[in-house]
Amino acid sequence: MGEHGILSSPLDAIGGTPLVQLRRLVPPRAARVLVKLEGGNPTGSYKDRMARAIVEAAERRGDLRPGRRLVEYSGGSTGSSLAFVCAVKGYALSIVSSDAFAKEKLDTMRALGAEVTLVDSDGGRITPDLFVRMREEVERIVEREDAWWVDQFHNADALTGYAALGREILEAVGASGGRVDAFCAGVGTAGMLVGAAGALRRQSAPVRVVALEPTTSPMLTEGRAGPHRVEGIATGIVPPLLAPGTYDAAATVDEAEARALARRLAREEGVFAGTSSAVNVAGALRLAERIGEGGTVVTVATDSGLKYLAGDLYRA
Repeated sequence: MGEHGILSSPLDAIGGTPLVQLRRLVPPRAARVLVKLEGGNPTGSYKDRMARAIVEAAERRGDLRPGRRLVEYSGGSTGSSLAFVCAVKGYALSIVSSDAFAKEKLDTMRALGAEVTLVDSDGGRITPDLFVRMREEVERIVEREDAWWVDQFHNADALTGYAALGREILEAVGASGGRVDAFCAGVGTAGMLVGAAGALRRQSAPVRVVALEPTTSPMLTEGRAGPHRVEGIATGIVPPLLAPGTYDAAATVDEAEARALARRLAREEGVFAGTSSAVNVAGALRLAERIGEGGTVVTVATDSGLKYLAGDLYRA
């Protein structure tokens, strides 16, 4: 940061997001539930952390050079965050996405300068084969353009960006004299859960880390994938970054329950986010009941509800 609080780059606005305590939705005699509000990042998403970490690590290694194109497939937030970072740094970017994802996210990618290729979905549903077809399109772009594939599902540089999120949580909770008893989040690439949890486990007390997924696509809990409409998580695979020992348990959350909770979070707590964030909070509320008074459960509101106004989430 420069003098008088002036940032030298928009990239320096990433991170430092608030951690807030839920007041109305937490049951009596439950642990407190804290939510990290990642909608305060420049594109309104926690993925800004990952995008910057991955691009800058690639620059340091020499994988990226001026004039080289980047390419990735994305349900929206990763694409928007990469487009933001590439706009600041001057790289061309191709994103492969689908009509299954929020129009606001697709429009944001284009507004920030990305070239967007859409792959048709099955009636707007997120299915395992959709990601297979999106990846095939990425491979064609890599070959045609000599583009550098970000490969977010295997790129461990993402963990560096998300470790900062974990450190911010520890600092905020520690400043109040507390500790984190449990941390939970839905997994897509699993970078955020794994990266943040790695930092959280540096506290002296143990932290229970729980990976969340929709009940209709219980790959982690039952070994099978299925269709759903929760953008950003449950891609039909066990994500490679979610290695054994990086989490303690997996649990499912009903999508309809999460969608209803998203609306309650907005109206009763002022936490304005999407369905995956509500999945996270639903998991945190269950853990809070289990842990009980005196404990602390932390989760993440991954993005802003402004990304979901064109869909049906807030029309009920």
